[in-house]
Amino acid sequence: MSTTTQLCTFTVCDLLFGVEVTQVQEVIRYQNMTCVPLASNVISGLINLRGQIVTAVDLRICLGLPPRERDELPMNVVVRGVDGSVSLLVDSIGDVIDVSSDWLEAPPPTMHAAQRDVIDAICKLPERLLLVLDPACAIQIATRVCEAAFAGAGRSATTGTGVQTRKNSHAGSVS
Repeated sequence: MSTTTQLCTFTVCDLLFGVEVTQVQEVIRYQNMTCVPLASNVISGLINLRGQIVTAVDLRICLGLPPRERDELPMNVVVRGVDGSVSLLVDSIGDVIDVSSDWLEAPPPTMHAAQRDVIDAICKLPERLLLVLDPACAIQIATRVCEAAFAGAGRSATTGTGVQTRKNSHAGSVS
């Protein structure tokens, strides 16, 4: 029996992504960021979201995609993490769409490893391919990169990203 899931869609480097709406706290336009010294370039900075400090993770860098042009300001998809909210920086925001579980397939083995690690499923829409993102895995990758940078700088493994590393297994499917 198929179930329907609502996905908040957005683009990153002309790729269409979706995140389950239940994982999205809010979607907002560009916010000024405070730089985090010694942080990896995956972490673009910190934003103040009505008094809540939120780490901004650049999905382009996280996914191994080319950086955006200097005059292109990213949008923020704020997702709920285990230990708080994290902003995923994206190029543009799309619509909320309904996707049947029958339409979802496993990511192909030919997909770039950096992308395959954060993609739960793919969905063939009539006009293009939709990549269903697992935001927890994207946050975990950013956290690992920061831990490596801090360890290289002789600091403790605490990242300062506001997100603790968890040894979670990849969910692998969307329901």
